[in-house]
Amino acid sequence: MTVLLRPARPTDAGTIGTILHSFTLENDWMPELHSCAETIAFCGRMIDQEWVTVAEAEAGVVGFLALNGREIHSLYLDAPVRGRGIGQQLLNHAKSGRSELSLSAFQDNARACRFYERNDFAEVARSDGADNDENLPDIRFVWRSEGVIHG
Repeated sequence: MTVLLRPARPTDAGTIGTILHSFTLENDWMPELHSCAETIAFCGRMIDQEWVTVAEAEAGVVGFLALNGREIHSLYLDAPVRGRGIGQQLLNHAKSGRSELSLSAFQDNARACRFYERNDFAEVARSDGADNDENLPDIRFVWRSEGVIHG
């Protein structure tokens, strides 16, 4: 599948908010803390802060990555396009020109954890979830371009 990566526009908030909210509904371990409308508004704020790159296919936006400096805040794809290399393209785009990236992933999101590990992210910490809104145990990952994690 051919996709174009581009900065998100305000008009993309509805699509990326729906992608993000749908992920919550697909996973019974993920609590639904916000309505779809609230999630769309949140995505609009990320777009306003210029954090978001979208992956656009012929049918429209199919995924997005939100990057705040060196912190990956979100990387989500529409369910029908998962496993087609689009997440890889978004992650490679985030890595380009950077020497380090970090993120947190929920421990129950095994697919995401495997994806980041395959892409040279190293686990640096685990938490019980007390510090995230969902109260879910998570894993802190760091990637450095030289491939070495310094303690």
